[in-house]
Amino acid sequence: MRILLVEDDDRIAKALAETLKDRQYLVDLATNGEIGWDYLQAFDYDLVILDIMLPKLDGISFCQQMRREGYMNPVLMLTARDTSDDKVKGLDAGADDYVVKPFDLPELAARIRALLRRGNSTLPPVLEWERLRLDPGTCEVTYAGQLLHLTPKEYGLLELLLRNSPRVLSRSTILDRLWSFEDPPTEEAVKVHIKDLRKKLRSVGAPPDFIQTVYGLGYRLKQN
Repeated sequence: MRILLVEDDDRIAKALAETLKDRQYLVDLATNGEIGWDYLQAFDYDLVILDIMLPKLDGISFCQQMRREGYMNPVLMLTARDTSDDKVKGLDAGADDYVVKPFDLPELAARIRALLRRGNSTLPPVLEWERLRLDPGTCEVTYAGQLLHLTPKEYGLLELLLRNSPRVLSRSTILDRLWSFEDPPTEEAVKVHIKDLRKKLRSVGAPPDFIQTVYGLGYRLKQN
């Protein structure tokens, strides 16, 4: 899942981005509100994490502008201000949750998971397809009870297919959802990751066409 992090404190931004990446999220980092707004218009995000005190476009104004323009992404606000008035302002601006710095990273990660579940209320916390099971809370993937050892990109690709099946995903859509703005690969990278993922699935008993190629369109999980 793709997260936009708008935070100008370099130390906090790096620590939070690394924590999120360790949990298999794709993170785009913006250091001021204007850059964050450009990212928001360019990509689809599952969650936006906003610092309130931002240069060029502050978090409150950013969130208000989001809601005025119809963006319904869940928003988690970060701030050093721990007063009721500040929390009310953030929530009234359209934020879904509010965390005060300094924060506990595991607790923040749990709040993020809760917001992502709320934003995808029709989806179960654990994703399943046939004998495949992916748990976003633990980042554990099993097939027929056997644990799969996946790279972060393989995990992200499998989660993306699970969350969108039986819809066909084009290579360009996969690139947009799984690679950050700063690290754009070619479409050949998608083919390589699909090939490696199929190999790992076959090693635990999945059929060779568990990930189905729809020629000229893209990929999906095969329906029996």
